[in-house]
Amino acid sequence: MSDTHEVTLEELSGSLPPNSRIMGLDLGTKTIGLALSDVSRTVATPFETIARSKFTNDINKLLKSVDEHDVFALVIGLPLNLDGSEGPRVQATRAFARNLGKHAEIPIVFWDERLSTVAVERTLLEADTSRKRRAEVIDKMAAAYILQGALDRLANIK
Repeated sequence: MSDTHEVTLEELSGSLPPNSRIMGLDLGTKTIGLALSDVSRTVATPFETIARSKFTNDINKLLKSVDEHDVFALVIGLPLNLDGSEGPRVQATRAFARNLGKHAEIPIVFWDERLSTVAVERTLLEADTSRKRRAEVIDKMAAAYILQGALDRLANIK
């Protein structure tokens, strides 16, 4: 395992303790959207949005949530370009995970998040959600979208 404690979903599948949760993260420049799985790891639920400030503050808030909810692993959305290449946002996401790895030994799975925010925003628009409300919930809903994709894949690994 590297500094990031990065694992594949297949590796994670083999090490998951019973009744443990997974947390999904949507890393934005201004916020971090969080989502939690249920203990059966079937359903992802939008959980919280952390307003970004100093890295240490962000990590402390994140790790507090990890501890409070018995989270075993993190699924972090990887913002690949539409053609699958890695740009500056992917580098920033990997740097965040590397730095997080220095503060906590928690398995991290990267999940392709291309179009997750677009899909969530479309859902919110179809539900006639106000612009203000969309801004409040989009990051944690994107985190849930990312996490649900990983949970669905995880269910098919066994």
